[in-house]
Amino acid sequence: MLQPLENNAPKPQYPSNPNYAPVKTISAPVEQATIGRSLVIKGEVSGSESLYVDGRIEGTINLADSRVTIGRNGSVAANITAREVVIMGKVQGNIQCADRLDIRSEGTLTGDVVTQRISIEDGAVVKGSVQVRATEHKNEKAHGHAQAKPAVSEPAKPAATEQPKAAAAGAGS
Repeated sequence: MLQPLENNAPKPQYPSNPNYAPVKTISAPVEQATIGRSLVIKGEVSGSESLYVDGRIEGTINLADSRVTIGRNGSVAANITAREVVIMGKVQGNIQCADRLDIRSEGTLTGDVVTQRISIEDGAVVKGSVQVRATEHKNEKAHGHAQAKPAVSEPAKPAATEQPKAAAAGAGS
């Protein structure tokens, strides 16, 4: 007749592990301001939290320690200063990033860029100059190598200049 539910339940394919605990990722909630699709801002946007733009901004965006994301519907005619910039929409203006610029495949940038790291996906459009600065750690290494090279090459130069003097002295005698 009727059998208990336990017998009808399908057995799992994988052996169960009673000690298994799912990994929980705990991250602090990111404060992010959003400029919606229908919003238009003319002027200066500044602050200390991340910004997501799906509307239109004309002017300047100054979020030096934060992230600015231009959404697919976003349109920005402004100079942007931020720690990190992600472009999925359209940007017309110069960008200064303290860390990274990421231009996604549907993104368009017309303007000059100064950043430490840059990522441009296939399909993205970039018109303007790109200047990638070295990080502080790399600059220290470069200065160390630059100081070592002249020290090695300087002794060779006096030796080369002394030979003509000796030859000139011998020719004069």
